[in-house]
Amino acid sequence: MTNKYMYFVANWKMFGNLKSINTLDKVIKFSKSKEIKKGRLIYCPPYTLITSFFKKFENCLIDIGGQNCHESEDYGAHTGFVNPRMLKSIGANYVILGHSENRIKGETDKLINLKIKSAVKAKLKVIFCIGENIKEKNSGKTNSILSKQIKLGLDKVKKKSNIFIAYEPVWSIGTGKIPKSKELQQTVEFIKKKFKGKLPKILYGGSVNPKNINDLKKISSLDGFLIGGASQSSKKFIDIVKKTFN
Repeated sequence: MTNKYMYFVANWKMFGNLKSINTLDKVIKFSKSKEIKKGRLIYCPPYTLITSFFKKFENCLIDIGGQNCHESEDYGAHTGFVNPRMLKSIGANYVILGHSENRIKGETDKLINLKIKSAVKAKLKVIFCIGENIKEKNSGKTNSILSKQIKLGLDKVKKKSNIFIAYEPVWSIGTGKIPKSKELQQTVEFIKKKFKGKLPKILYGGSVNPKNINDLKKISSLDGFLIGGASQSSKKFIDIVKKTFN
């Protein structure tokens, strides 16, 4: 059982419609109960649902985030994109950046860096995703990959107090596989050593679910979890939070 604040970020990915909002009533009720303990809940739905989520959560402490953003600080001819200022204007306080599902589509460390700078300037808290793929892991390159992603992604980012680091091994996302406890503990400690002064919050993401949370919560240096598919079920999401504190 932990006594510190823990963050639970629900990444809904490309899921949900207006009817889906009704499934959140259980989470809202839970967020107002003593069972929430020191849990901090953050929902990152698709752009189409951010405003609706914001209204739904108006009278509770659940926060809102976006799943990505454009690097531009200003409006412009960028069809299909939204910038950090636009996210902020509709109620978002967080944004997920650098997710592997975007990296594999061509998002570079340099582009992620520009997005982070723009998001921080718009006063969004950034959930910065890093992680190695299976080939890199098997070649023993995990630490060098993470070092590179951190160095390039946060290059010249002055205000790091608004940065959360989400370690998401690519080989774990959607596969049901998670790192061994000792391995994960060592990786989290390695990440923390890359920072001087006040450390960023470190989250783990990758196949987090109610079945494996008892193993994951043993990593005392973690500050929370980035939860994908399991967060689309209110019951599973609540179970993950409850089990973290029990």
